[in-house]
Amino acid sequence: MSSDNAKIFSLFPVPDAQPEESPEKDKFAPSAQPEVCSFCYGSGMEVVAGKGARRCRCRKEGQQAKWLESARIPRRYEKCSFQNFYPSQGKFYSIQLNAFKYAFTLAREYPAVDRGLLFMGPVGVGKTHLSVAILRELIEKKGLTCLFYEFGSLLKEIQNSYNPISQTSELKVLEPVFNAEVLVLDELGASKPTDWVRDTMMQIINTRYNDRKLTIFTTNYLDSRRAERDETLEDRVGVRLRSRLFEMCKTVQIEGEDYRKKFDSQQP
Repeated sequence: MSSDNAKIFSLFPVPDAQPEESPEKDKFAPSAQPEVCSFCYGSGMEVVAGKGARRCRCRKEGQQAKWLESARIPRRYEKCSFQNFYPSQGKFYSIQLNAFKYAFTLAREYPAVDRGLLFMGPVGVGKTHLSVAILRELIEKKGLTCLFYEFGSLLKEIQNSYNPISQTSELKVLEPVFNAEVLVLDELGASKPTDWVRDTMMQIINTRYNDRKLTIFTTNYLDSRRAERDETLEDRVGVRLRSRLFEMCKTVQIEGEDYRKKFDSQQP
C-alpha cells in the first residue's frame, strides 16, 4: 500500500477485534444481569466534565443501528466501509484511489456539497462498496436518514404494489425514496428501458432534483461505446435523464478487474 493510501486509511482506524462471548454461558448463567451502560447507568444522560450533561453515547449507538437497518443496505454490502475499501494494485490503483477520494470527500463535507456522485464502470470494481461506505459514514457520523435501493428491485416493488384505482400503494413505496436525505440508486440502466421504466426513473430523479436532494448512482454503462454493439448510459435512460444527471452528479469512472473472480481461484 502506498504512503498516500496509508495516510488516507489512517483516518479510519479499525478497532481491535473483541473476543465473542459464549452464548451458552449467557443463556444458562443463574444470576445473569442485564448489561448497564458504564457512562449513564441506564439513565440515558451522561455527564461530561466541564460541559455538563448530554444524551449518552449508548443511546446514539442504538439509534444508529436503527438508522442503518432502515437504510435497506443489502446484507451482502452491510459491512462495506471506507476502512475496508482497498484499491487494486497495479495499473488501476490510481483510478480506484481517485474514486475513493471523491466518495470520502463527499461524506466528510456533506451538507456543504452541491452534487452527488455517479459511479460508472464495469462490474466488480467497487462502485456499490463506495456508495454504501458513504451512507454508513453519513448515518454513523452525521445522523442522516439515508436509503439504498437497487433500481431493478425498486421498480419491481412499485409494480407489485401498484393500485390502478387510487395509486396509494405506489406512492407509499416512492415516498421514502423521494424524502431520504441521501439516496443510493444502484445499477441504474440495468432494467429494460420501456416507456414505463423511463417514466418512473424520470419521476424519481426529477423529484429529487427539484427538491435538491443528494443522490448517488452506480451504473455499468458508460458515456461512450467501446465496441459497436455497446449501449451507452444515454441509450438506457434517455437523453433528458442523462442531461439531468450531469447537473445532479459528478461522473466518476472506475476501471479495474472484477474482484469477484478471485473467489473462483480460492481453494474450498
